[in-house]
Amino acid sequence: MTEAGDRSHEHLVRVPAGPVTLEGNLAVPPQARAVVLFAHGSGSSRHSPRNRFVARVLNEAGLATLLIDLLTADEEEVDAATGHLRFDIPMLARRLAAITDWLVSHPQTRSMRLGYFGASTGAAAALIAAAERPQTVGAIVSRGGRPDLAAEVLPRVRAPTLLIVGGQDLVVLELNREALRELRAEAQLVVVPGATHLFPEPGALEEVARLSAEWFARYLAG
Repeated sequence: MTEAGDRSHEHLVRVPAGPVTLEGNLAVPPQARAVVLFAHGSGSSRHSPRNRFVARVLNEAGLATLLIDLLTADEEEVDAATGHLRFDIPMLARRLAAITDWLVSHPQTRSMRLGYFGASTGAAAALIAAAERPQTVGAIVSRGGRPDLAAEVLPRVRAPTLLIVGGQDLVVLELNREALRELRAEAQLVVVPGATHLFPEPGALEEVARLSAEWFARYLAG
């Protein structure tokens, strides 16, 4: 994984989501016409090197990004000990929908088309929120996602959806194959050969970023 781009266009934002306020990093490159909201999962955060790398590549492609924590600092401490909040998919989806509504009204992003980049359990939250905001969410990318945790809404998702899974992530790969059969929107499953769940292998995350940038450019910025 290599570095990409600078972060001079990134700034901290605080977004109300029900009873809590969530912190995120909003990056808006010049002439950006679309924004991608990241939904982290499985204990990850907006500081995740993997998500920040993908965000930098999307910024270089002219896409704005919002990396935001779906849990507060206090909740992250609890989750680190118990692991249960990261699997509270309905709660994560509600917060993602609230952040979506904030982006729709925010001066820097309200004129932009919007997409979701979901990882692990965050991908399930993204699919649920997209089903609830069919007129707003224009594209979804799932990296090593758990769409099975959103199985009940898959037929209602309207946004074109790209499922990216490592070829050696065998259990998650089968779950994504099953989800692909349930999706009624345009959808595609891409397998990155030799990659495991977190895509640490040389060139694997670069391929994830390239595929994601192409998908969002096609459906959001085209």
